[in-house]
Amino acid sequence: MRTSVQRVAAIHDLSGFGRASLTVVMPILSTMGIQVCPLPTAVLSTHSKFPDYYFVDLTDHLAGIIDHWKTLGLEFDAIYSGFLGSPRQVAIVEEFIAYFRAGARWVVVDPVLGDDGSLYGPLPGEMVDEMRRLIRAADVITPNLTEAALLLDRPYNPAVSTAEIKEWIVDLAARGPRIVIVTSVPEMGPGHKTAVIAYDREDRRFWKVGCEYLPTSYPGTGDAFASVVVGSLLQGDSLPMALDRAVQFISLGVRATFGYAYDSHQGILLERILGHLRASVPLSSYELLD
Repeated sequence: MRTSVQRVAAIHDLSGFGRASLTVVMPILSTMGIQVCPLPTAVLSTHSKFPDYYFVDLTDHLAGIIDHWKTLGLEFDAIYSGFLGSPRQVAIVEEFIAYFRAGARWVVVDPVLGDDGSLYGPLPGEMVDEMRRLIRAADVITPNLTEAALLLDRPYNPAVSTAEIKEWIVDLAARGPRIVIVTSVPEMGPGHKTAVIAYDREDRRFWKVGCEYLPTSYPGTGDAFASVVVGSLLQGDSLPMALDRAVQFISLGVRATFGYAYDSHQGILLERILGHLRASVPLSSYELLD
């Protein structure tokens, strides 16, 4: 069952408050002209940066949803997974990918595990081993620096060099995914700038896009970044252009939000910037790394 509109199966959690996960994925991809079919892995009252959040694990409900989709003969142009509510869900997602992969141009796994050197609150340690399995089924993965270290079982190093992160990326690509995109990579030099570095195993080229720095942090920006990458690839953008569009969108969101006296836990003011996703291709700032 296909239509003229591209369709993505989005396997993420749903946080009722705080712009993250499906409340970010759905508006971004919809704005980019892509139908989103959510397969919620968990329901949270807020994302996990808020204290005392309420968490509902939907593992036992996934099979019923998936079975109904099978009876409808649904097909997807991309499969895109993010936060998984329990280690048991990895096997379910693997089976989902195996069943629906034939019609999908891209399988994208955002291996949501942690940040700043630590696992996210609701996740048990065994989720790391399970996520190492899941990335074998992906075409594209989008870990941040913490998640890359966890997947490789290497010490988290917030001052990792570009040469070392390239080694990490090649190692991750050897484990299954064709394209590896690592975010929050530190840039050497003054300030606290970071970069996104990506690698395509097919042409063995590395790409980098620098990120502007402001002294703040907003939850959900990783979800937003990966969602723009998914939408851009489906629209036919090259890998470096997809990176560029995603970085520029996040940078715009941070700048649109930063000037307000605002609780950063609520995420970037996504509603103010969604229209920019319909703009023509922006001036590019990507670099080809040696």
